[in-house]
This record gives sequence, structure tokens and C-alpha cells, in this order.
Amino acid sequence: MKAAILNGLNDLEYTDIPDPEPVGDNPVLVRVGAVGVCGSDVLRYGHGKAYHYPLVLGHEFSAIVEEAPHSPGLGAGDRAAVFPLLHSHEDPMSEIGEYALGTGYDYFGSRRHGAMSERMWVPERNIFRVPNDMPLTHAAMVEPAGVALHAMLKVQIPTHATALVIGAGPIGALAAQWLRILGCSRVLVADIDDRKLEIMSGLGFETLDAKTGDTAELAKAATGGWGPQIAVEATGNPSALIQAIEAASVQGQVVLLGDLSGDLHLAKAAVSSLLRRELRLYGTWNAKVAPKGRSEWDMVIAHLGRDLHVDELISHVLPLEEAPGTFRQLTDRAIWYNKVLFAVSAEAQAEVRAK
Repeated sequence: MKAAILNGLNDLEYTDIPDPEPVGDNPVLVRVGAVGVCGSDVLRYGHGKAYHYPLVLGHEFSAIVEEAPHSPGLGAGDRAAVFPLLHSHEDPMSEIGEYALGTGYDYFGSRRHGAMSERMWVPERNIFRVPNDMPLTHAAMVEPAGVALHAMLKVQIPTHATALVIGAGPIGALAAQWLRILGCSRVLVADIDDRKLEIMSGLGFETLDAKTGDTAELAKAATGGWGPQIAVEATGNPSALIQAIEAASVQGQVVLLGDLSGDLHLAKAAVSSLLRRELRLYGTWNAKVAPKGRSEWDMVIAHLGRDLHVDELISHVLPLEEAPGTFRQLTDRAIWYNKVLFAVSAEAQAEVRAK
């Protein structure tokens, strides 16, 4: 079968690889529908962050069931989003459904071959059916939307709350939408990218152009000097986390959603201010997919296409054979992009042509 395989640093090849082998309990053979490019994929490609080589990247993906020999609830042609984490049954965190907080897990697209390929075997437990009329590109956005939802469910949203999201990339855009869905009266979104701010404005958000001044000061000015009750860092830039802490109101909540790209130094005065304002700082990682049928991923699927919008965030949908050149462009920042997806299956490609 065809796949885009990472052979080494900056060495991605679209080529034939052996067919996949079954994995996990009640394995289901699927055809990959569409697969998204995460920032971590770019780091593995161009910054030496891969666990090993060779490696097929891709953990944000949709699929079409091909063969489900031990899963009577699934049939050929069913559409799905696939949770990429393969938990360890022996890990004590698995007993309470906190699969991502365990230590012995495996992972599609990072620790084992992922979805930038034509077919995969995945455990039945990892399959989340989506409506048959949901575009496969949208279903591939369930994973990042689940990450954003998991983070926003950490906070307690006060009455008539104002929130600030720093970073208007896909994760920040999804976090802003969840804050609105979950009850925030105002959601401010800050970024330095005019095109991303335009997208967020089109989705009905108040935007702050971080090129015009300090983000914390802009947020305070927009809230009458009080600052937002919730501040979300969604860029991965250490300075943005400091801005989120500085922006937050008294008894505010700060969410660290971006994976910081460097070390963070907090000055003594900043720590003192954090203490005196009694801020709460939340770390967050991945998403919770238990109990099945009532999980965060089930909530994502229920809102997609209703009040959770992903189509506006997708800047590129390309055939998988263009992956090598595309990753070079992403690493070199040779093109503007927001969310990049590869349409792998014939069905996904047909949907793209029909738009």
C-alpha cells in the first residue's frame, strides 16, 4: 500500500510499504479517509523529534471501515474518527478511563506507524462512528477538537465570564469555540496573524491584534481594566504564557494548552502577582474517551457541524502524494497555512472536488 514514510530528518517519502498488521483487541481494518498535520508532525519531520525511523506520521484522522471481523456493531462503509492512543490495560490509570495519563501506552503516528497511509488496523475501542454525511475532512478534526474540549472542561466558567485565547491557530480557534459553547459571554482571541484573526472575526469573535501592543494590556483595556476570568495559552510560545498570567483577573484561571517551545522564566514579581491574585493554572494533555458514548469525543462529534465549526480552519486539503513537498514548505514556513489535511481515500478526494 502507499504511505508517506519518514525515513530520517527532513526525509519524507511517498512510497509502497507492507500492508499493516492487526493491533489491539478486536482489530478493525479501515481505509484512511483524511489525515491532518499536527504541529508535532512538523517537529518530527524537521526538528528531529521522532521516536524512531522509519515512521509513518499522522494521528489526527478519519476512516472508513473495511473489515470488522469481531465487531458486529460496525459494518463496511461506516465512517469514523479514530482515537490514536493505544492504552495499556495494566496501567492503573486505565482502570479509571484516564488512558492518556498512563505511562505504558502506544500511539499511532508517533510511537508506531500512523495514518499517512492507505489502510490501518485499529482496535474497535478506538473507533468513534460519525454520521455518514459528515465530510471525512471534518471527521479528521475530531482529534484536535477533543484536545481543545478537554482543556476547556478544566476551567470553571463563572457567570457572565470573559475569556482570552492567545493564539488563533486551529487549537486556539477550537478552544475559543468551546468556551463560547460552554457558556462564556465574551471570548477575545489574540494573534499576530491578520489572516487568522480575520477567520476568527468571521466566526463572531472579538479579536486583538497582538502586533499593536502587549496582549495582556490589550485584554485589560478590552475588559475595563479587570482582565479576563479565563486566559488560555494556545501558541506554545513561552512569552505568551507569561502574557496569559499577566492578563488574568483576580481569581482568574490560566490554561496551558500549547506545548512550550522553550524554557520559561517567571520573574519574582510575576510569581508574587500570581499568588496575590490567587490564580489557578491548569495543565492539560490529550482527551478523555471514556466512558464510551458519554465521552469528550462523543461530545465533539455531536457538536461538529452544528455550533462547532472546522471548515473555516482548514487552509489546505491535498493528496497524500504531495506530503513530502508540503512538509518541506511547512518546516521552512514557505507558505501561509492554518490546518493542513491530506485527502487519502477516494471518498475524501471526491468530497474535496465537489466543494
